[in-house]
Amino acid sequence: MVDLPLVLGGLLVGFVVGLTGMGGGALMTPMLIFVFRVDPLVAVSSDVVASLFMKPAGAFVHLRRRTVNLPLVGWLCLGSVPAAFSGALLIRIIPFGDQLDTVLKYILGVALLLASCGLVVRAVLQMVRTRSALGEGPVAPTAPDLVVRPLPTVLLGAVAGLMVGLTSVGAGSIIIVILLLMYPALKASQVVGTDLVQAVPLVAAASLGHLLYGDFSLGLTVSLLIGAIPGAWFGAHVSSRAPGGIIRRALAILLLASGLKLLGAPLWLVIAAASAALVGGNLVWIWVRRRFATQTGTRQTPTTTPSTPDEPTRIDESSRRP
Repeated sequence: MVDLPLVLGGLLVGFVVGLTGMGGGALMTPMLIFVFRVDPLVAVSSDVVASLFMKPAGAFVHLRRRTVNLPLVGWLCLGSVPAAFSGALLIRIIPFGDQLDTVLKYILGVALLLASCGLVVRAVLQMVRTRSALGEGPVAPTAPDLVVRPLPTVLLGAVAGLMVGLTSVGAGSIIIVILLLMYPALKASQVVGTDLVQAVPLVAAASLGHLLYGDFSLGLTVSLLIGAIPGAWFGAHVSSRAPGGIIRRALAILLLASGLKLLGAPLWLVIAAASAALVGGNLVWIWVRRRFATQTGTRQTPTTTPSTPDEPTRIDESSRRP
């Protein structure tokens, strides 16, 4: 039976994913745990399977636009696919017994905090690279002979895949941030496209693991997908017209608050940390914006060439007529 509140929740999360390109697992799983009181293992399993149907749409668009580095995808998948499948299996075999839900909450909380930090680092890197407080601007051309470093790339995929298998959170933020650091010659669009394409087999492997070893709920997942798929489609169209910077800042604060709550922080601390991040983050953004505006404000403005003293002044003859 379709659950209307779950459909609306999936619609909201799907819209954010389509608008910002990230935040699916980081929003979906906490929403299921906190708002709908779903068991953590069921929430993780259902979220992973739902993501399997959300990722291919964006990946297909990037493949058509040729903004995907296929060698990078191959090396990332070499580490992420087996790690994602193993993560679902580890949930069942780790020796925590009745404390499994508590352990999952702690792991998920750490993953959310890492995802929040990843969003901040990604925004800072974009501002520095483009020299703009909005994180936008012309992108440096991609080197055609990009040298892929296999071992670090495989390890990056393995870490991200394991986090997805265990918590359904962290792959997008971690991979995008680390790829920007490891391969600065990549265009931003290629970083996102590469991450989306490698996420499809990653999520497929994690989904298979959760279908076999997890607590997947078909009714829960169907309700989420009914809202998430059109939400992601609509968000992707809006993203071409509306800047996602504000959404990403709000998402970073939301991830911070959710991560602290999962780690057992008291409510007053969660509110204080979110408020501090909101106020402090905006103050820093205003300072950075003014700094970049000062640096770019030194451009010379065009001036009109004054007429020489010897040049006669033209007088409209019609003005002398009575």
